[in-house]
Amino acid sequence: MTTVLVALAVFVALLVAVVVFVTWRDRNRSSSTEDRAAVRDASADQARHEAERHFVQGQAAGHQMPNST
Repeated sequence: MTTVLVALAVFVALLVAVVVFVTWRDRNRSSSTEDRAAVRDASADQARHEAERHFVQGQAAGHQMPNST
């Protein structure tokens, strides 16, 4: 009985190790240079949009303030 339990535990441990390895390998394979470029482009677009919004809000605030001269 002990031999069967030990063999079963070893089989389960090997099965878990194989599943973890395959998951790790596929995750590394799926992150391509295209994905990284898309993330970089999206970050640049977001930063540009925020800068434009900040500029427009500054323009609006400048027109609302009375002239100090």
